[in-house]
Amino acid sequence: MALCGTLENSGAEAFDVEKSELLNQLRLQTHEREETSTRSLRWLWITLVVVVVLGAAGAGAWMYFGQAHFDVEVATSTTPSAGGGDTAVLQATGYVTARREATLSAQITGTLNAVLIEEGDHVTEGQVIARLDDTAQKAMLAQAQAQLHSAQALLVQYQSTLAQNRRDLKRSQELVGRKLVAQQAVELAQTQVETQTAQVTTQEKQIELAQASVKAAQVQLDYCTVRAPFSGVVIAKAAQVGEIVSPLSAGGGFTRTGVGTIVDMDSLEIEVDVNEAYINRVVPNQPAQTVLDAYPEWKIPSHVIAVIPTADKGKATVKVRVAIEAKNDPRVLPDMGARVSFLEEKKPQQANAGPPKGVLIPASSITQRDGHSVVFAVEGDRAKAKTVTPQQTYGDLRLVEGLSSGIKVVKEPPAEMKDDAKVTVVTTKQ
Repeated sequence: MALCGTLENSGAEAFDVEKSELLNQLRLQTHEREETSTRSLRWLWITLVVVVVLGAAGAGAWMYFGQAHFDVEVATSTTPSAGGGDTAVLQATGYVTARREATLSAQITGTLNAVLIEEGDHVTEGQVIARLDDTAQKAMLAQAQAQLHSAQALLVQYQSTLAQNRRDLKRSQELVGRKLVAQQAVELAQTQVETQTAQVTTQEKQIELAQASVKAAQVQLDYCTVRAPFSGVVIAKAAQVGEIVSPLSAGGGFTRTGVGTIVDMDSLEIEVDVNEAYINRVVPNQPAQTVLDAYPEWKIPSHVIAVIPTADKGKATVKVRVAIEAKNDPRVLPDMGARVSFLEEKKPQQANAGPPKGVLIPASSITQRDGHSVVFAVEGDRAKAKTVTPQQTYGDLRLVEGLSSGIKVVKEPPAEMKDDAKVTVVTTKQ
């Protein structure tokens, strides 16, 4: 029994030792996990602080070094003069066209013997500009003239015979009255007179036919000479000596259809396409102002000739003809691009009115920001957004309120330009 008690005590002690060791191991593992978590949390906070510091540094650097910069052209706001002038109610673009322009060609097929024009030459109505080989036409004319002369000579012969027959008839009638010849002799003489009269009439008609043949041959000969139908300026030379010209383009690519093209500079005008939604603003004889793309500073007085009474359904536009007062100026050339401002005449009661309220700036300076009309005023190296109220238009200028005179504004502000943007003023493009 004593032995059993000893064994039980030994087992209990061993169990207590193992339990103690297990508890110690659990305490160590728990302590290690707590230390690991603390270290991880510490590094997470350090990382967050670094990110925040770097982000703040980057934002500051962008604010100082990365802000958008613009090269801009500027215009100065001006105060309008008293009366304000005519107001543009509509603008449209088009081209200079000539109402009288002709490509000249011969009316017959032939070989060019001479071309007497060059590009830029001024020609007058009826002036010879080219000649074709006329050998065949001259021969035809000579033949027709010879036939005419032959017919005229034969007519003289028939007329002489007719005169003789009439004398014979008269004598026969006298002899019949004296009973010296039979009545048959008189009748025979009368028949000869009538027959010869018919021959004379027929020959006169033959002479008329020969004269018509001469005229036709002369016309064919004249076709060998190409003349200017009106006075103008040569803008194209299309053929050279030795080439064949034909109004029917006979011979395909080896035949020219024209000798040259001339334009009547007195017939120059502007044709513009006006959106049909605004065509009610344009009427005949309405004053206008034309600016050529080649000379943007030159404003040409103009007026509306006519509104063509048909619309282009593809473009939804109506064509308008505009007369220009300086059409004889050498700077105005066919097919030049042009911009036309249709003006509203100032009313008589406005003649003594004071200047309108506001200042004038280029219409292109006005842009939209957040639903408001805004211009960017240049102050030093910054562009400050200014809200304005647009009023009427004066050609390329727009009257606005909310801006002082003498302020420099950006002419064409980019869409991405914001308030206080950095800018550099550049010279206006010519």
